[in-house]
Amino acid sequence: MSGKQKALLIVLAVALVVLFVIAVGANSGKKEGDPNQRNGFVDWLAKFGAKSSAVDPATVTAGCATVAGQVNSYRFTGTCTLTVADPGQLKTLILRSAKAFGVEAPAPGDADFTVSDTVEPDPGPDAVAKIAVDKPTEVQLSCPGLNTQCVVTVAAE
Repeated sequence: MSGKQKALLIVLAVALVVLFVIAVGANSGKKEGDPNQRNGFVDWLAKFGAKSSAVDPATVTAGCATVAGQVNSYRFTGTCTLTVADPGQLKTLILRSAKAFGVEAPAPGDADFTVSDTVEPDPGPDAVAKIAVDKPTEVQLSCPGLNTQCVVTVAAE
């Protein structure tokens, strides 16, 4: 290794240490973060990345009743299975409901496990579930409570 390469390596190491110290110092004194607070630097970086895309609601079918007058909305008691056609690439299935509902879906890629959660309308008016989908997928919905009816809408955003 030549002298110039060693000097460049040392400068790079010092720069990384300085950036690490700045990053740690920028967060000092903060006890808790607000997950809803926007970060200007991250928003700026997002301009250079690809936009995330949602699953087209027209590619989703369900084994439960549709809601009359509401596009891509499904009414069920107990459970309902949504079937998502192959999106062609990694996309996000967005589900909304005015009340809490459960969702269970396989993880994307070659992962061999399922992800499940119960989403609630907090703090906004709707409970929102976002599920990563990269292949034809079945998503199991559940409505908590006895004889409780849920209405879940597949959203484009």
